[in-house]
Amino acid sequence: MGMVENEFLTLLRHYLDKPRHAGELKKMLPPKYGTSFNRLVKPLIKSGEIVRIRGGRYGLPDSMNLVIGKIMGHPDGYGFVIPDDRDVEDVFIGPRNFREAMHGDTVVCRVERTRPDGKRDGKVIRILERAYKSVTGIFESRGKGGVIIPTQKRVIHNFQVHPGKTLKAKGGEIVVGRIVTYPEAHDIPSAEVLEILGYPGEPDTEKGVILQEYGLPTSFPEKVEKNADKISEPAEQAFRGRVDLRNEWVVTIDGETAKDFDDAVSIKESAGGFELGVHIADVSNYVIPKTPLDTEGYKRGNSTYFPGSVIPMLPFRLSNEICSLNPNVPRLTLSAFMKFDPVGNMLEYRFADSVIKSRHRFTYTEVAKILEAPEEEKDAEKVKNLLMMKKLFLLLRKKRIEEGSLDFDLPEPFIVLDMKGEPENIIRAERNDAHRLIEEFMLSANRAAARFLSEDVSLYRVHAEPDSLKVNEFFEFAETLGYVSRGNPDDLHRRMQEIISAAEGKPEEKLLNFIMLRTMKQAQYSPTNIGHFGLAFEHYTHFTSPIRRYPDLIVHRLIKQKLRGEKSSEADEDYLSQAGVHCSQMERNSESAERAFVDFLKIRYMANREGEEFDGIISGVTSFGIFVELAGVYVEGLLRLTSLADDYYEYHEKKHALIGKRTAKSFRLGAPIRVKVNTVDMMKKEIDLVLPGSVPGIGKPRPAKKGKGKRPSSRGTRRKHK
Repeated sequence: MGMVENEFLTLLRHYLDKPRHAGELKKMLPPKYGTSFNRLVKPLIKSGEIVRIRGGRYGLPDSMNLVIGKIMGHPDGYGFVIPDDRDVEDVFIGPRNFREAMHGDTVVCRVERTRPDGKRDGKVIRILERAYKSVTGIFESRGKGGVIIPTQKRVIHNFQVHPGKTLKAKGGEIVVGRIVTYPEAHDIPSAEVLEILGYPGEPDTEKGVILQEYGLPTSFPEKVEKNADKISEPAEQAFRGRVDLRNEWVVTIDGETAKDFDDAVSIKESAGGFELGVHIADVSNYVIPKTPLDTEGYKRGNSTYFPGSVIPMLPFRLSNEICSLNPNVPRLTLSAFMKFDPVGNMLEYRFADSVIKSRHRFTYTEVAKILEAPEEEKDAEKVKNLLMMKKLFLLLRKKRIEEGSLDFDLPEPFIVLDMKGEPENIIRAERNDAHRLIEEFMLSANRAAARFLSEDVSLYRVHAEPDSLKVNEFFEFAETLGYVSRGNPDDLHRRMQEIISAAEGKPEEKLLNFIMLRTMKQAQYSPTNIGHFGLAFEHYTHFTSPIRRYPDLIVHRLIKQKLRGEKSSEADEDYLSQAGVHCSQMERNSESAERAFVDFLKIRYMANREGEEFDGIISGVTSFGIFVELAGVYVEGLLRLTSLADDYYEYHEKKHALIGKRTAKSFRLGAPIRVKVNTVDMMKKEIDLVLPGSVPGIGKPRPAKKGKGKRPSSRGTRRKHK
């Protein structure tokens, strides 16, 4: 929002002491705003800053008990309005008060009742913006037409397809339809088929469904590809004025399958300590603000990674070729040079435009092997530099932990795909000292970038302190497992570290790490620097991945402008605030899409394993049953309460357990359990479990109502904090 718009909104807020007509407001406002009233007020109505009510009057939503936000629908017909203001509580919307709204729509709702516990009930009174222009679902033939039944359970309306608009889709196929008419009071919504994705259960089909559901693009617009194709390999004239590192020992260290290398590292001895160089692809040299490339990169916000494929933020011409720090070719970079003393204190740092020629394309496995057995490596330079890097990495990690950083090391599944894209195996993703080394160096570079920009307007990666209520619940739960924090109550980092350290190497370690991570708030991007709680850093940003994260590209531009003493177009707090919100939302969207596809592949992997028994760990306890993570395959299934026939079980929320009324037998979070895979439902994406020895047909779960049997989601649940 620019200066004119801001001033207009401020004046409106002042004059709207009560709802007023447009004509009345035009007379009260200065002439320059009165004549532009219609143009200026339209985006404010769309964003929900101002609402238009009956009689053509305008008012402030807060003053009329109105809430603006997005609808989060539930398969059973009710939902919640999630306010744009994250400090405002959600509003429950019952089925009768949903009106014609759909999941994801931006709406105005009126709060009609506040319960004694503070929770609010409301009614949708206006739809400001539709979330979906298309619908993805299973096609059912009806005469010469048909019906699309949405695959996304939160979208509860079926869409009629008129004859001639089916694209000859067959019953049972998954299709994408363009929404022609939206739900109305007495009319069925309609759509026309635009694309046939295939039959359910196939990896390519399911990926297509996920791309549609999360609004992820399948290709770049032609003008963006043309923009990228015009960019040529860097020539000698592009190296002028840059620090020339082409003859230095600079290397990349990445995974075996990586193709977009946006960071390289170097190291030297310096006054008894170390000089670490972190050299990042200079994407900002090629992606110019407000060009088609830049607009598309901002829109995507980040790259999205699926097993075996990627939806890149930038075209492959840039991400895999010109910007990628491939070995033995010159590449433009922005370098952070950091000097550390012998115990790992960062003494100084500087940034510079540079050019490198990567000496080696290391994999994590190669580096880990050299670090474990350096005597077996013949290249003395590799051994010397990698051992020096390991020494620095260990110092940096030790110091970071001492300063209160919380280091979560949760196992991540790695899905092995065969040549057809089918899941062949699920194993634990490898994480060795080479991974940790690069992570530590990237943390240092990000920290230096945030410090460099700390006196200017910038974009930070921030992480707020968790809510005290959730923290107390975590410590209470840890205590039930025998882990008691005796540290200073005011030193939350130390108390949490105490639990992590005490559980290290024990059966409860993974569970406690997971529950602790769930108490955390989500990290996000913001120009307001509140620090990073999880890392215990006062200054932190994202600088090291501009090929795949737009916020890093913004930070690069800010650094380069500061180096030149120029004012950046990005150095505007309003712009950075909007960009921070947008990029944070796109990050969550990508994570959700990635998780959805991984979950599908897990279900697919288990499809032919009905009847098999597994040892597992209880990973979730709810009022309707327990979730169990199966050992060795990192797959989660549900043991329903209705399948437990030996007793009546009660849910004890505080104890995270189901406890039998008669036997006092308990199913407690984190406890080991042996289960049998009963059914695998590819359509519902569910794995039903039973206890071994269960008699078929006895204690077997009844068909769940639509939407039941899913783990309850929480706005605070998150995967990552860095």
